[in-house]
Amino acid sequence: MAKHLIIRDLNDAEQMMATVRTSAKRAQAWIAAQSGEPLDMLRRMKFEPVGFHPLQDRALNIIEQINQTWTFAVAIAASRQLLTLHPDVGGLVLAPGAHASLDLDIMSEAEGYVGAETFAAVNPRNNGKLGADLLKLAARPERHRYVFFMSPLFPGNVRRPQFERDGIEVWSVEV
Repeated sequence: MAKHLIIRDLNDAEQMMATVRTSAKRAQAWIAAQSGEPLDMLRRMKFEPVGFHPLQDRALNIIEQINQTWTFAVAIAASRQLLTLHPDVGGLVLAPGAHASLDLDIMSEAEGYVGAETFAAVNPRNNGKLGADLLKLAARPERHRYVFFMSPLFPGNVRRPQFERDGIEVWSVEV
């Protein structure tokens, strides 16, 4: 699979999210089939490739699956919101996560049009992630700049102006 993914319309986003759900279902089935010593199960979840990459057919440990699942889920949800906000955007290129090969988690195929950073956290202020993303985007040339986050403290697909600065829109998103 390519290092980044392209979402051109809501159908692409829904198909990608369906793949994420299928991988989660596979992990759920593995967990449901477990018996025996609980610490052994947790050890296997942390250290053995008993989980599944959210978008690729390959094994991961379940802890990494959880992290990658929410990394991709937020980027996909953000893409849906961007397609709604900018129906003329054309394609959105996604490369969320530290391993990505793009400058931002989401960039429009049309250079300089849309750029976004994405993350999932219990609280968007945790570890300074929101502030770091806002700082990164403040130096970017894209006409439309966004931070999208998923947090149980901020449910819904809602613009969060209380976090905005430097012309960067901040949104909470849900799967």
